Amino acid sequence: VHLIPVNPVREDGLNPKSRKRIMPDLLTEPPAIDPIYEAHVYCNIPISAERSMEGHAPHYFKLVSVQVLIRHGDRYPLYAIPKTKRPDIDCMLVPSRKPSHPQLEAFIKHMSKGSAAQMDGSLNSLPRFPSHSLCEMGELTQTGIVQHLRNGQLLREIYINKHKLLPADWTAKQLYLETTGKSRTLQSALALLYIFLPNFDWKKINIRHQWSTIFCSGSCDCPMRNHYLEEEQRRQYSLRVKNSNLEKIYVDMAKIVGIPTRQLRASNPIDSLLCYFCHNVSFPCTKAGCIGMEHFKVIKRHQLEDERERQEKKLYFLYALLATHPLLNQTINRLLRIAEGKKEEVFVLYSAHDVTLSPVLSALGITEARFPRFAARLVFELWQDGKRPKEHFIRILYNGADVTFQTSFCKDHYKHSSKPMCPLEKFVNFVKRDMFLIFNSTGYYDACHRTAR
Repeated sequence: VHLIPVNPVREDGLNPKSRKRIMPDLLTEPPAIDPIYEAHVYCNIPISAERSMEGHAPHYFKLVSVQVLIRHGDRYPLYAIPKTKRPDIDCMLVPSRKPSHPQLEAFIKHMSKGSAAQMDGSLNSLPRFPSHSLCEMGELTQTGIVQHLRNGQLLREIYINKHKLLPADWTAKQLYLETTGKSRTLQSALALLYIFLPNFDWKKINIRHQWSTIFCSGSCDCPMRNHYLEEEQRRQYSLRVKNSNLEKIYVDMAKIVGIPTRQLRASNPIDSLLCYFCHNVSFPCTKAGCIGMEHFKVIKRHQLEDERERQEKKLYFLYALLATHPLLNQTINRLLRIAEGKKEEVFVLYSAHDVTLSPVLSALGITEARFPRFAARLVFELWQDGKRPKEHFIRILYNGADVTFQTSFCKDHYKHSSKPMCPLEKFVNFVKRDMFLIFNSTGYYDACHRTAR
């Protein structure tokens, strides 16, 4: 805990006496890889109020559009460790149980009236909130709902209350909502929306279904994207095989649960162990012993080392450029329409997965970003210069931090500009042209169908 003296200025302009303010979050991060610290960051347990940089601009700038890409909130594992008892986690929403939110009860009531919503095809058959006393595989937890209620609250305070992005009588045409066909992504989107637009009219909610986790819509045919993904998976396998400490841990864990090592590895134990860790549940035990924190640390450390090497080897970057172009192109086209004066789709919400956000961050060149935590958010803000109304700028924020000048297309701009954001045309040129330079191609189709050299 750091105690920082502050001298706030009162409304009457006088300085009151100095007070101490407690900043609950760590101001410095551990220098080396700390798997426990990183696991806590990944869990994203809702504790203290979050500080964010969304919505910050000089007073003469006007916010004209916001596009938000989220990862779903905390979920039950997708994989089970064979021959162990599944973690005992309740997916019923209970407002009196922590973590909670003041609007959780109202959210449950509002979701039960959602039959009037317009949702594409299979989305209609999905539950609008989690409701099992023992979570089903991949199901959103109460923590996951609360994470996105908090995201919605933060974005509402900035974009609705402060910047008046949407009027009180907003229409369905001013929103664009899209989610994959998983209950956890639909429910995450609804939780965020419920606080962002309190007690919204269900008839004005039209949620589109995206069948692809990379949101490639009608532009998914890309053989070279698949090629780079396969090469990246080979790199992952090679790194794992070289890690003798990791292999020892897998052998030890396999003995504890009484299965072949290969079968344990295939069950992706880190996914399950993270659930135990995030929910403060003891790791599983058998008659042969217990899986412990040392097992968890070694596997988590390897995962972090893999992420670090992935950034260095560039195979994932090449995959990411081709995987994310359709989504980024859709984003750019919408921003250009709004810059021309169109008033439709000024607030956009894509509800997605870690495998959606991670390649977008990589493609944009934001290499310092952490792997997407539960309920991660990536925000694209479009601003109009009030002094020169034809000039538009973008800001890109990841979990509340301004990462605009970490992007490959705008990292040098701030050195010779006084404006704290990036000209829209730089983003447009990157998506329409520069993304393909590394492939010696002029466009997406050519880059996708050109054989690797």
